[in-house]
Amino acid sequence: MIAEFRLPDLGEGLPEAEIVQWHVAEGDTVTLNQTIAEVETAKAIVEIPSPYAGTVQGLHAAAGDVVEVGSPLVSFEVEGADAGTPAAPAPAAEGHAVEQVVGDSAEVPADDIAARATPNLVGYGAAPSSGSRPRRRARGGGTVTIDPDTAVREAAPHDVLRTGPIDLPLERPRSTPPVRKFAKDHGIDLVLVAAAHPGETVTRAHVEEYAARLATAPSAPVAAPTSPVPADDRVTRTPIRGVRKHTAAAMVQSAFTAPHATTFLTLDVTATTELLASLKSDRALDGHRIGLLAIVAKAVCLALGRTPALNAKWDEAAGEIVEHHYVNLGIAAATDRGLVVPVIPDADRLDLVDLADAIADLATTARAGRTAPAAMTGGTFSITNVGVFGVDAGTPILNPGEAGILAVGALRRTPWEHHGEIALRDVLTLSLSFDHRLVDGAEAARFLTDVAGVLREPGRAMLLR
Repeated sequence: MIAEFRLPDLGEGLPEAEIVQWHVAEGDTVTLNQTIAEVETAKAIVEIPSPYAGTVQGLHAAAGDVVEVGSPLVSFEVEGADAGTPAAPAPAAEGHAVEQVVGDSAEVPADDIAARATPNLVGYGAAPSSGSRPRRRARGGGTVTIDPDTAVREAAPHDVLRTGPIDLPLERPRSTPPVRKFAKDHGIDLVLVAAAHPGETVTRAHVEEYAARLATAPSAPVAAPTSPVPADDRVTRTPIRGVRKHTAAAMVQSAFTAPHATTFLTLDVTATTELLASLKSDRALDGHRIGLLAIVAKAVCLALGRTPALNAKWDEAAGEIVEHHYVNLGIAAATDRGLVVPVIPDADRLDLVDLADAIADLATTARAGRTAPAAMTGGTFSITNVGVFGVDAGTPILNPGEAGILAVGALRRTPWEHHGEIALRDVLTLSLSFDHRLVDGAEAARFLTDVAGVLREPGRAMLLR
């Protein structure tokens, strides 16, 4: 039986996802829960597990396609499966000659081979709700031989341009999203770069090496690259989608819905840095990275208990103020894909060591692009560490649905008044943005003073409850 797997809702009702990379090809045998693809939603890159054990009968989208939730993704041939009938096959384009691809049963229009080094599969048909479907690229073992007259550029270990027939792998090259973007911006096809590095993951260094070879290659009667550079190379156009699109929409919504106000406080945190130094030398804490951000997070959790208005939500639809009796702490993380804010649930219940471990795990996962959409929901308050970029202060925008966000500035060794004398001290600035519908200036000042009190004298944490 043929079982058709449709793209599921990946969290928060996100309507679509972009195919980043397939891990299977037509004809592959898969097991239950085997990863078959990576897709990028508006919030994260998500691995899609196989819901069946069987054989891949067809892929309904190619890497780079944007697929709506509920649209066909993969068809499986499963023994005894109670599956629906897949969409009818689509015929090859009229007037296109086709040739057999080595090692694959798919037919590829010859004109498409001339236009792209990676041919498009045909035969899967359109989604039931649509009159058209995305173009697909062939995957699987084998190669396609392209006549040099089609003018395909190839990266080879010793020569950049060949005059003889070229054998290109049909499998989509393995690479990361930043590398794919870098190659696209420079008009370079990763399939051609991968030809010089079979079996390897294509890196930025590989792309740069290929670009350098192209720049120094002798003139040859070849056509333009398969991914041409725009005529006006003074601008770069990047589609607005994924995390960047979601972040922009959320920030616009927040900025034009909640009346923002920001207050600042510059303080001496030498006592905290001395505490961190002592913790670092404590052998009992080996394996734990306790940093300044962990102590700030702990101070925030304590201070929110004394200023509940900053741990609340303005529910316009219900006409209510929702006060949370727990702290789901968002930690802003800058990634190659844009800003994400993963959440530490019930952060107020964690001790300093557990909080530090949670922050470290959160940052590692976010930078790898593996934060699940569900891990970025339900926050009640957020922290952004702008100090890591050398910035002293800022006016951060609230995450929608939250009443406050604290920016932590750069730690600087500064001349400062200390016990009636001038001394070099560790100083930083805290910037608190808050929703003025929920929080007035006095409450914001009290919260900021409580956080600062812990950072000035960490022992004060024993007094806050």
